[in-house]
Amino acid sequence: MDSAQIMILTVLVGTVALFLWGRWRHDMVAMASLLMCVVLGLVPTGEAFNGFGHPAVITVACILILSSALQQSGAVDALTRTVLPQSAGPFVTLAALSLLAAILSAFMNNVGALALLMPVALQIANKQGVPPGKILMPLAFGSILGGMTTLIGTPPNLIVSGFRAGLNGSGFSMFDYSPVGIAIALAGLAFVILVGRFLVPTRERAGAEGFETGSYLTEARITEGSKAAGMLLRDINDELEKSDAQVIGLIRNEKRIPAPNPYRELHDNDILLIEAEPEGLASALSGLELTLEAEWRSIQAEAKAKAAEKEKDKDKDKDDVGADAKEAATETLKETTKAQNAKKPDEKVISTDAKPDDEKSSDAEQTAELHKKALQSDDISLIEVVILPNAAFIGRSAADIRIRSHYGINLLAISRQGQRSMSRLRTMKMQAGDVLLMQGSPAAISEFGNRMGCAPLAERALHLGDKSQAFKASAIMAIAIALAAFGIVPAAISFALGVLASLLFGVVAPRTLYDAVDWPVVVLLAALIPVATAMETTGSADLIARFLLETIAQGNAVIAVGLILIVTMTLSDFMNNAATAAVMCPIAIGSAAQLDASSDPFLMAVAIGASCAFLTPIGHQNNTLILGPGGFRFGDYWKLGLPIEIIVVAVGVPMLLWVWPL
Repeated sequence: MDSAQIMILTVLVGTVALFLWGRWRHDMVAMASLLMCVVLGLVPTGEAFNGFGHPAVITVACILILSSALQQSGAVDALTRTVLPQSAGPFVTLAALSLLAAILSAFMNNVGALALLMPVALQIANKQGVPPGKILMPLAFGSILGGMTTLIGTPPNLIVSGFRAGLNGSGFSMFDYSPVGIAIALAGLAFVILVGRFLVPTRERAGAEGFETGSYLTEARITEGSKAAGMLLRDINDELEKSDAQVIGLIRNEKRIPAPNPYRELHDNDILLIEAEPEGLASALSGLELTLEAEWRSIQAEAKAKAAEKEKDKDKDKDDVGADAKEAATETLKETTKAQNAKKPDEKVISTDAKPDDEKSSDAEQTAELHKKALQSDDISLIEVVILPNAAFIGRSAADIRIRSHYGINLLAISRQGQRSMSRLRTMKMQAGDVLLMQGSPAAISEFGNRMGCAPLAERALHLGDKSQAFKASAIMAIAIALAAFGIVPAAISFALGVLASLLFGVVAPRTLYDAVDWPVVVLLAALIPVATAMETTGSADLIARFLLETIAQGNAVIAVGLILIVTMTLSDFMNNAATAAVMCPIAIGSAAQLDASSDPFLMAVAIGASCAFLTPIGHQNNTLILGPGGFRFGDYWKLGLPIEIIVVAVGVPMLLWVWPL
């Protein structure tokens, strides 16, 4: 082993370790790996960024844009409306959803396909009284299985094709993946549909009025004169228990107090961090006359504006602004209450003044109902959204993006499965799979979701869009696929032409063109391609291949193909699938060379293994996407995922050897 091999293997081990650790984003790790190789002289300086012009990278970016065009034009919604049964039992519905997800994922980004179908799945689960997870996990797994059937179905297929082109002068064609991929997908889907729902852990989440997604963490302020002022924290918790809620933190004078003393007396303007189920959130707040922090800030902002206007008109001294703000805040609260009371005269007005105990107790249920109405109106709605993988919101807080001033909406609560945070809602850093309870107009929340990478979880009408635009988007995608499938032009050129046509025909707006591109994935691929090339040129890939063949496969080519598949699939369960493919392709090529066999079955084994990540929520973006809405835990995936991975090996290896002989 020479010095170059030692250095590249050290970089490779460090890169894989950082991928598995998950502390930093995959694109950051990949770029650090590339730059380290450049510094060590393993990658020539002039070739460091050649990966950004690699056909696989260009094709991935173009496919993401064309997939977005299909979504935005309403073409996918029209297909969903046509294919899905309107009234059917759980079995037929699950089969239809899973098959549709697999078909869509073969020709568009599978994360986008799942994001479109997930609200439909949640709506069906709610209607049929089925736990959402029983539909969401099979749906996610179906979309993953469908992605392996075509060249454009998933980034690993494009990467593998790129390595074959570098080796033989031509990559895999559009449907070269189909014989093996379809066989595995059909076997996997059959298992998911027939048996899968019995292996998915039961997480009761379906609610009557909305989709429950676990306990929310929300902030509530003790306003002046409220019932909670002066009470002990222990007594507050006793009251909250009636609504299945609890105080898990206290904020006083902008300082957090985790696990506060139960005998601590609460004061005006203290902020309670409350954990509550969505259905009990309103009653938990109203029973103690608490005010949502976001709602309180909104009222204060409006009051200050009124006070400033009044000061300007009356030319008062600056010292009077505080008193005017307080008066305006009180007037705003009373006006809101009167407006609500005017809609339903039989309901009592919630006053900010103190009430006798008997009146408070008799008004409890009406207060809870009015509190719900205070959060919603004809123009203002409460909508749950889930943060998509690689969303722009990840790693940032509501304060960082100025969510209220920029979008005109409020973040009321956060649901993060299996975790509890003492952070303020405004400063809590977001993670993929978090479920957010947003307050605002549907249009504003939709704009926020589009820009920041969040998908709605509430029931929604199908977006039919412009039929002519849907036809154009579908026709452009079909022509691009045909050009690549018949070898008229390379895939990268074909789909780049498709993007250009989408712009010319107005299917994609120029200002939103690059919003559809998943830039972290693009950077990841572009950075790792030169690193993988360095593994080949230094002979490190051959070294690893020789070790695997001599110690495990013992020179047997059939065992070697199965070994490459299993190792790739295992890595993909814990690493990004594109990164796994980039790391394993040189090893697969080296293994084939050592055995004097064709490289095709080995490369196909990498493509299949990199696409099959079913054991963990971090192995594939679609697994992460259903984590929060399905109420899943980290250990829930393997119960269905492990049998599927066994099926992949059992069906995949014989099919590989039959379709792609050694």
